[in-house]
Amino acid sequence: MLSEEARECAPKLVQKARLREGRKNGEAFLLYPERGLRLNATAAEIARLCDGMNSRAGIARILSQRTGAEEAEAKIGVEWFLKALADRGLLEKGRR
Repeated sequence: MLSEEARECAPKLVQKARLREGRKNGEAFLLYPERGLRLNATAAEIARLCDGMNSRAGIARILSQRTGAEEAEAKIGVEWFLKALADRGLLEKGRR
C-alpha cells in the first residue's frame, strides 16, 4: 500500500524514460535504458499525464472525463499503473 504522501504527489516520468508512438500503427511505447513497455491507450494516456503537475487524483479525474469511466474505477487503474512504473524506477515526484 502506498503512503498518503506517495498518493498525493504529482508523479513524473524519470528523465531516462521516453514515451514514443510507433510511426506505422500509432502504438505507444515507454522506452527506458535497455527496456521498453508497449502501452495500451489508457496506459499511454496516464503516462502522458505524468508531467509532474498532475496529482494522482487529478490524473484519475482527467482519465475518467476522457474515457467516461467512473472516477473510482479510473483511480484504481491509475494507482495500479503508477505502482508498476514506480516498481521499475520510472517515476519521480513532481513539483506540486
